[in-house]
Amino acid sequence: MCIFFFQAEDGIRDAQESRGLGDVYKRQLPIHDHLEELRWRLIKCVIAVAVGFVATYAFKERIFQFLVSPLARLLPENSHLIYTSLPEAFITYRKVAFFSRLVLSSPVIFYQIWKFIMPGLYENERRYVLPFMIIATLFFLAGVSFAYYVVFPYGFQFFLGFQTDNIAALPAMRDYLGLVMKLMLAFGITFELPVIMYFLAKMGIVNPGMLRRNRKYAVLIVFIVAAILTPPDVFSQIMLAIPLIILYEVSIWVTHFVRKKKEQAKAEAA
Repeated sequence: MCIFFFQAEDGIRDAQESRGLGDVYKRQLPIHDHLEELRWRLIKCVIAVAVGFVATYAFKERIFQFLVSPLARLLPENSHLIYTSLPEAFITYRKVAFFSRLVLSSPVIFYQIWKFIMPGLYENERRYVLPFMIIATLFFLAGVSFAYYVVFPYGFQFFLGFQTDNIAALPAMRDYLGLVMKLMLAFGITFELPVIMYFLAKMGIVNPGMLRRNRKYAVLIVFIVAAILTPPDVFSQIMLAIPLIILYEVSIWVTHFVRKKKEQAKAEAA
């Protein structure tokens, strides 16, 4: 049977240890051992998700009420959300618990991923992984918070402005949840742009000059991405495109900072 080992020959091992991989080569691990470790880490992730579902489903109504709050404050008095089919409320609450359990169990999932890939990383790479995960999480939460506290109030007020004496808004639970989840996910992902640009600059793929020269193309791509990620209305697209353009400018500053640090490191090495 063909067996793959993490350990190389003694001479290669010494060279690798000097690069920070000594603990990777301390023991031989056949491929089936790696698969066994992966299986147990996946089981732990599934258990965390299952426990998270039980915990969040007990608070499903409160969580949904929190998501509805930006709209509820703008609806006319005695107005409320509706559901148009018998299982719609149950399905909506189940989706709320599903998304909530992913958020609740995400630290465990990320930890298991980290523990699985950590032995294969160089020492200098390990120093970047944990800060990257923390910063990426903070930027994602910043995007979600921006959507909830800024975009939702103005966006819902805009949509409710189409009501007349003969037309009243009757939002359905399922449609509302789909809208807010899509917007929160879209803003959370797009707010990762400076983090992505930082690591692309560290790898030498992008630089501030390249980003400045291609700014007009970036603006076009931003509006295309906003049209794909948001519902088919101009307001949501603009509300996503404007922060993306600002984040693009921030990314130029970030890449400039990375290049400056590289130049300083080269000067010190010389």
